[in-house]
Amino acid sequence: MRIVIAGGHGQIALRLERLLAGRGDEVAGIIRKAEQGGDLREVGAEPVVLDLESASVEEVAERLRGADAAVFAAGAGPGSGVTRKDTVDKGAAVLFADAAVRAGVRRFVIVSSMGADPEHRGDEVFDVYLRAKGEADAYVRAQDALDWTILRPGALTDDPGTGLVRLEAHTGRGSVPRDDVAAVLAELVDTPATTGLTLELISGSTPVSVAVRSVAGN
Repeated sequence: MRIVIAGGHGQIALRLERLLAGRGDEVAGIIRKAEQGGDLREVGAEPVVLDLESASVEEVAERLRGADAAVFAAGAGPGSGVTRKDTVDKGAAVLFADAAVRAGVRRFVIVSSMGADPEHRGDEVFDVYLRAKGEADAYVRAQDALDWTILRPGALTDDPGTGLVRLEAHTGRGSVPRDDVAAVLAELVDTPATTGLTLELISGSTPVSVAVRSVAGN
């Protein structure tokens, strides 16, 4: 498979790229800065320099053409203000979805956040973030031309992954290592039977592959 990942230099994306390349997939990561390219090459991914906050739909679609799947793992990140929650967490996700449709890439996985809700109230930065993520999710759900899956991890940690998770429509609050988020994403990309599902993810007791097969109905 050829898989293109938006936010290719993010902590989850780099882990995912290593996993996908390690199993033999062709992986490209979209990054904003050319100097980040070495980190992607180190994990086996092809760096693609493109700023999703200023690129056109056609520019992004050109990078997606020929791909078997697209993964949106970009985010404004901690310390960013209200404006970039809108331009990255919502705007770039919408752009990437539109570009996937234009490029004919049906399989689309988006990394959201537990608690994402377009109707979320409040004016603090985290409130705006949850609203932006919720609006992006709602937009993706409305795209009939995409075979989408939405993944909503709980609180992210840098603890070593255990390979044991809880993956359900509603898990309740909890945390999960980024290693395990990447492992679940790798399985989801390759499991189109999860199309149309919005899934929450926290640490649990079920092996990743079993958890994904379970929600897929296999």
